[in-house]
Amino acid sequence: MIAIIDYDAGNIKSVEKALLALGQEVEVTSDREKILSADKVILPGVGAFGDAMANLRESGLDEVIREVVKKEIPFLGICLGLQLLFESSEEAPGVAGLGILKGKILRIPERAGLKIPHMGWNSLHLEHDGRLFRGIEENAYVYFVHSYYLQAEEKEIVKASTEYSTHIHASVEQGNIFACQFHPEKSSDVGLHILKNFVEL
Repeated sequence: MIAIIDYDAGNIKSVEKALLALGQEVEVTSDREKILSADKVILPGVGAFGDAMANLRESGLDEVIREVVKKEIPFLGICLGLQLLFESSEEAPGVAGLGILKGKILRIPERAGLKIPHMGWNSLHLEHDGRLFRGIEENAYVYFVHSYYLQAEEKEIVKASTEYSTHIHASVEQGNIFACQFHPEKSSDVGLHILKNFVEL
């Protein structure tokens, strides 16, 4: 069973639908025991970093996520779910992230002719043999919606990057932790292939 963590941060239905299309058993839940007994766990999310961290802390789900990581259950953060894994975000000064991975979330710089949020399809540069990207071609297009981006401290955990006004770390992997800034569930066949790679780990 794949547990999708429900913490009032949106975007859950499309993730659930994509996994069901792959024939997976899925449960959307905030229940500690269900999450910790799942085969895999997904933290989706759209919205504000500060609100999301407040929701996770109030519900105790921040500690549950740490337990998932400790138990080495494969874990996938999507969009805001990627950002929350890191230490801090310019979107919410003074609010600590989960700090499970090292790095910070920065605002995408304003550049003439580029709209923020970065919304739409962009190509991926693949690096360091990410397990999520097995069978995915270099420059494959995926779907992004974000105004803030990751700058990971440890470059070797970065498995895909993209360019939009700046160099964006688009996907990371460390041990049992995987995360994507883009939305695989909205990225057509490429995205489904990425999710399939995750469920087959």
